[in-house]
Amino acid sequence: MSKTPADDPPSWFTPKRLLVIFCVINMLNYVDRGIIASNGVNGSLGTCTESGVCTAGSGIQGDFNLDNFQDGVLSSAFMVGLLLASPIFASLAKSHNPFRLIGVGLSVWTFATAGCGSSFNFWSIAIFRMLVGVGEASFISLAAPFIDDNAPVAQKTAWLAMFYMCIPSGIALGYVYGGIVGSHVNWRFAFWSEAFFMLPFAVLGFVMKPLNLKGLSGGNIVEALTDEDAIIFHEHPPSSGSSYKASSKAPKLKVVSKISSQFSRFYYDMMALLREKVYVVNVLGYICYNFVIGAYSYWGPKAGYNIYHMSNADLLFGAITIVCGIFGTLSGGYILDHMDATMSNSFKLLSGATLLGAIFCFGAFCFSNMYAFLVLFAVGELFVFATQAPVNYVCLHSVKPSLRPLSMAISTVSIHIFGDVPSAPLVGILQDYVDNWRETSLILTSILFLAAGVWFVGVFLHGVDRSNEEESSNIGNEEVSTEPLLTAP
Repeated sequence: MSKTPADDPPSWFTPKRLLVIFCVINMLNYVDRGIIASNGVNGSLGTCTESGVCTAGSGIQGDFNLDNFQDGVLSSAFMVGLLLASPIFASLAKSHNPFRLIGVGLSVWTFATAGCGSSFNFWSIAIFRMLVGVGEASFISLAAPFIDDNAPVAQKTAWLAMFYMCIPSGIALGYVYGGIVGSHVNWRFAFWSEAFFMLPFAVLGFVMKPLNLKGLSGGNIVEALTDEDAIIFHEHPPSSGSSYKASSKAPKLKVVSKISSQFSRFYYDMMALLREKVYVVNVLGYICYNFVIGAYSYWGPKAGYNIYHMSNADLLFGAITIVCGIFGTLSGGYILDHMDATMSNSFKLLSGATLLGAIFCFGAFCFSNMYAFLVLFAVGELFVFATQAPVNYVCLHSVKPSLRPLSMAISTVSIHIFGDVPSAPLVGILQDYVDNWRETSLILTSILFLAAGVWFVGVFLHGVDRSNEEESSNIGNEEVSTEPLLTAP
């Protein structure tokens, strides 16, 4: 008697366990972002006064003697790996179990962060930062669809909010942790400790019973012969008593055929994704938004230190970001669930929250008083972070289930390659030119108004939730249910 999937023992993961573990992993990913941006780890160049008194540099910038442009490039280096690997992992999710792919990615991430702590010059740490991006790529493409599959129907946006809350809180924790480690030990220990904490989760991705995603087979695809396979079979028919696999040319040609099929599948999936107007507008607004947030996260502590002479800029920016990030992100998710999570309501929340956030953040930099700045900036961040759950909800629900990993990957690629990848070095160049952090910050913040305008266009697109358009997919003779894949305890 053959064994059916129903006979398999259930996975150790329950929906709540899955959410908690993914939140911790996401937190570690963004702690890394905060650590490298903190004054304690990023440091500063050495300076010399006119009298000839010189002060030694500190942190990465001081040890490797980096100018602001190189420092900005270093912040974006991990994006290179992220951008290249995200579409690859998303495409592989159609032929390999997504849960195992996450394990592969986290293993690369662990190795790369340990390498950052062992780097010896600009190029060595830049290469390891690129590998950090490769490691993160599988997780950011696949984690959100897993959460969306298993969240309660009435709380999908709230669960996504809990997951994305780890972005600002992780960055903020990284500011604080990086400042403490850099001041009391050595900046290298911050990266080594990251690798130590991520290692158990990398192992977990390989040893636990894997989970599958709705719309994907999880690597158990029973493929029909492709056109290329049919040609091979016709030109090299099996002799009596032999099998198709016995042909010496067939295996080599079949490898080429599978690679060709993979590229073809990616091309057609991309075309389907780009035809979704709701998705495209959503990502365009997200690019403008991330251009600002990416530069804030990297240059914020340094700008605060120079404008308002904050001796504890890491701690202040960390505290504001973690509090506003948690409450803002959670509020955005719960508000959208309360409003009824539709595409139109999502865009209303995105445009309204971003507009208010832009007004408060822009006004904050106009004040010379540090306390007025902190209050207004904190309110602005509350509104700005309220967009995290709705924008990713639209990414997941404006496309068919089988396209969700690719939609998350392309969204991530787009917001980074057009958003925070260029923003950090460009802001560095702008600051080198104007030599005024207040003016630089005001110019940067004004781009949030553009993000609000783009998302406002989405209100009139009348998009529909497409998450249930593919009710099932055939894997052999089995049907993949669209119900949650896990059972809550």
